[in-house]
Amino acid sequence: MRLIAFLLAVFAAVGITAAPASAQMFKTDNNKNAPKPTDKDDLWILDLSTGGRVTILLRPDVAPKMVARVKKLTREHFYDGTIFHRVMDQPLPIAQGGDPTGTGTGGSKLPDVPAEFNYLPHVRGAVSAARAQDKNSANSQFFILFQPALELDKKYTVFGRVISGMQWVDKIHRGQPPADPSRILHAYIGSDNPPPYQPAPAVTPANNPDANIVLPGIAPAKKQPADSSSEPKPSQQ
Repeated sequence: MRLIAFLLAVFAAVGITAAPASAQMFKTDNNKNAPKPTDKDDLWILDLSTGGRVTILLRPDVAPKMVARVKKLTREHFYDGTIFHRVMDQPLPIAQGGDPTGTGTGGSKLPDVPAEFNYLPHVRGAVSAARAQDKNSANSQFFILFQPALELDKKYTVFGRVISGMQWVDKIHRGQPPADPSRILHAYIGSDNPPPYQPAPAVTPANNPDANIVLPGIAPAKKQPADSSSEPKPSQQ
């Protein structure tokens, strides 16, 4: 017990404390050209149907072509309303989206983006370009990692990382595709002065005057059969 108390006192004296979650999510590297979270033109903002706003710091210093593609498509509202069609915890902990068809086979009409494999690791919150077997086939799709998957390093292009709102990523519905897929409500670039987050509108039932209204604990009324006596009869000559 004395040893534990002594070690705790030493740690306190030298200031060894756990970093806050936000600091753990974003760590700068030694690249002097790396953008900072204050560089609004390199902030990719995704408003998700899971309840909040996700902010991603883009990395044009290591993936300029993919970042340029994402910015262009975002400003064309390409991502608005698209779903996360491939979401799983195993074997890869990813949420994949960016396909306007929602099938995983679609993309934009623009040419594919060549590979820009770099030193950024596939850690929790990393945002990477999805592609087919051809390493130069990235287009509009991307995936966000729930947990590290370092086996993907230098095989896929990391072009950003979540710096806030990871809790909304964690809530993305799982499935391939999910039964009730989560969506990107709106996507923005930070320098375009995005409005505050707006939740998805509530779904209201269709206006059907013939639909039965059922109150809790009350069975719907059964339709009465038509009275045959009121039906027109053949005329007699």
